[in-house]
Amino acid sequence: MQQSANLYLIGPMGVGKSTIGRMLAAALDRPFFDSDREIEAVTGADIPWIFDVEGEAGFRVREERMIDILTQREGIVLATGGGAILSPRSRVNLNSRGTVVYLKASIAQQFDRTSKDRNRPLLQTADPLSRIRELMKIRDPLYTETAHITVDTSRRGPRTVVTEILRRVSEYEAPGLSDE
Repeated sequence: MQQSANLYLIGPMGVGKSTIGRMLAAALDRPFFDSDREIEAVTGADIPWIFDVEGEAGFRVREERMIDILTQREGIVLATGGGAILSPRSRVNLNSRGTVVYLKASIAQQFDRTSKDRNRPLLQTADPLSRIRELMKIRDPLYTETAHITVDTSRRGPRTVVTEILRRVSEYEAPGLSDE
């Protein structure tokens, strides 16, 4: 993998973007960033509080700015928030400034991994499973459009997923070399 090429992880809540991102960064000896954690560090407030005070629209403005800032760095691994791809500007910045990996998981797996997490404002509803379905209906086409590579994380450990990402990214960045 080219050292200057950035690696961006996109996908819904609960697919393992942060865990896998940290492991990828360690394997590649690169800095790791999580756009949600960076927003919290800059604002001094957690994501649920930002949603409460500014609403989702206010949070998305902050998220778009942070994605723009982070994608201008070189040689990083970035895990984005699940809704980062809602911004057309963020989709362009991600797709044009690095290799984008869409981490995908079944609806059931997303629900299992997020059902007890109170730091997910969009799932604080009477029926979080239906909410996940609604979000995926809107977001899946955007994830697919933005990504260069898609990797399924359902029922797979992070190490296995990291190994697959490294293999797929090296094939993507050096087309034809694996055919020789």
